[in-house]
Amino acid sequence: MDRRSALKHAGIAGVLAAGVAPVVQAQPVLRFRLASSFPKSLDTLFGGNDVFAAKVKEMSGGKIEISTHPAGEIVPAFGVLDAVKDGAVDMANTASYYFFGKDETFALSCAIPFGLNARQMNAWMFEGNGMKLMRDFYRGYNIVNFPMGNTGAQMGGWFRKPFKSLAEFKGTKFRIGGFAGRIVERIGGVPQNIPAGEIYQALEKGTVDAAEWIGPYDDFKLGFYKVAKHYAYPAWWEGGPQLDLYINAKVWDSLSAEHKAIIDAASAYTHIDIQAKYDYRNATALKQLVAGGAQLFPLPKDMIDAAFKTSEEIYADLSNKNPNWKKIYGDYAAWRREANIWFRVTEARFDNFMQAAKL
Repeated sequence: MDRRSALKHAGIAGVLAAGVAPVVQAQPVLRFRLASSFPKSLDTLFGGNDVFAAKVKEMSGGKIEISTHPAGEIVPAFGVLDAVKDGAVDMANTASYYFFGKDETFALSCAIPFGLNARQMNAWMFEGNGMKLMRDFYRGYNIVNFPMGNTGAQMGGWFRKPFKSLAEFKGTKFRIGGFAGRIVERIGGVPQNIPAGEIYQALEKGTVDAAEWIGPYDDFKLGFYKVAKHYAYPAWWEGGPQLDLYINAKVWDSLSAEHKAIIDAASAYTHIDIQAKYDYRNATALKQLVAGGAQLFPLPKDMIDAAFKTSEEIYADLSNKNPNWKKIYGDYAAWRREANIWFRVTEARFDNFMQAAKL
């Protein structure tokens, strides 16, 4: 039997028995584009995309390559949802509450005022019903979603002067992201939704009177303390905002089971990596900000009380008007109630003691 005959007629066992090596065709590399809502200067937020892409490449043995693109390079910061939905890009990383104007339900995948903290959000998404409920919602937008980052509790923003009451806050033009703008408007503020890369200029030029972003590490990098010295806390609107990875549903469905598992694992790795960086870096950055002249002040209680009351009223109203919201918020709110009973018994007591102790 000659070589050609062996290859034509023998099975693999026969080929090997004849001492003829089978022809192995290399699988083509899968290449995807990921658009971010964040500028490249933010090494925590945009940098998380590079962490994700590197981990996917490593775990796939180089068979999946993902190029990462900052806001504005392919699509604007707030254009990533439609870009993934329509297949203009394969993936995106964003804060989903940016899209509450399309449907308020998007905010539940990120943060709502007086919502869940980071650990509670993880519990709801990974152990509770959060992932299933949000996946069902996102399928209507041709998207498969994954948690991919959390900032932890945020700061309350930069102001030109501190204020001690809600009355003093009224009329303030305040850059604030996502759903919280509706509450700010109801209690007398003037919300402005501006992408991260444009906040400093707006604050410097007086387009806004105040601005919030995330917390000390990013705020220091963006230089807000140079144009507004008074740093408020806490951000009652962002107790644990989650970032999302969006993947076009057709792209996701085309992947093998192995490649899907790699994407799932890499996004979970990045989810932890981003929050660990914030938790570690914010402590040092807060000292740097204070050394640079930042002056901390608490948001007044009457403002927080009014915001909480208004938030609950809006959520109840949405449950009467928006079926998507009603379905998911009902489960979210039930878990929020149970989680805070548990956290009050242990976490809060322990944290309060440790933070008051002389260490």
